[in-house]
Amino acid sequence: MGCWRVPGPVLSLLLLLHPPPSPACPAACRCSPGQVDCSERGLRQVPWSLSTNTSTLRLGYNFITVLGPRSFPPLPGLRLLSLPHNRLELIHGRALLGLGALQELDLSHNYLSVLSPETFLPLASLATLNLGSNRLGELEPVMLSALPQLQALLLHDNPWVCSCDILPLWRWLSLNREKVREKSLLLCRVPEQLNKYPIMAFGDESFRQCQETSLSSQHYIILFIIGPFSFIASIFFCTFMGLVVVFYHNLRRESQCWRRPRICRVH
Repeated sequence: MGCWRVPGPVLSLLLLLHPPPSPACPAACRCSPGQVDCSERGLRQVPWSLSTNTSTLRLGYNFITVLGPRSFPPLPGLRLLSLPHNRLELIHGRALLGLGALQELDLSHNYLSVLSPETFLPLASLATLNLGSNRLGELEPVMLSALPQLQALLLHDNPWVCSCDILPLWRWLSLNREKVREKSLLLCRVPEQLNKYPIMAFGDESFRQCQETSLSSQHYIILFIIGPFSFIASIFFCTFMGLVVVFYHNLRRESQCWRRPRICRVH
């Protein structure tokens, strides 16, 4: 039995009448090839029905508050993720899994105050990171060191706490000045006497006291172990000294009785 071939013109007509299904586009978003724009849609979470060939995803000006574990479907081709002007307070350490090709991430103008060190670990290709206009008082530089392709970092307009705890971040910033954008807007907020003081204006002498008084974790462990033993030893020492004093007093009294028997009889 021979194969029946559909003539070319007929096949073209069928494709026009019944085109192949296009990649999914979330109902609240606008889509074009590789581009998904979900800005200003009142969204409270990331849409899940995204095409795997999405290269740009814009989610700005929504009401997203949390990025939980695996908040995104696998998007191996995503290059740009924009989430500014949401209400983000928390990003789970596994929220960005599956976005290994991401090159630009905009998290500016949110409510982020803490970031876990593993947050950006899946983003080995990230070149631009915008954390400006959040509520960050400190930032662990280990999460920045985990971004080998990082070229541009924005940290401006955050309430930075300029205490000894900011020393590791200051060191990283000083060694990577060419990567820090808008340096003049990277300002202290606390303590009051350093309010609006540029972090990049600090020098080594600014942290000399911190380096002299800072203790490593090993020192704290040693102090934690020695402390209780020192307390117990002091109790035994005081008890021993008390016994010595009592013994000496009794011995002296007996000596006096031996020399003056009448005194001992009276007492």
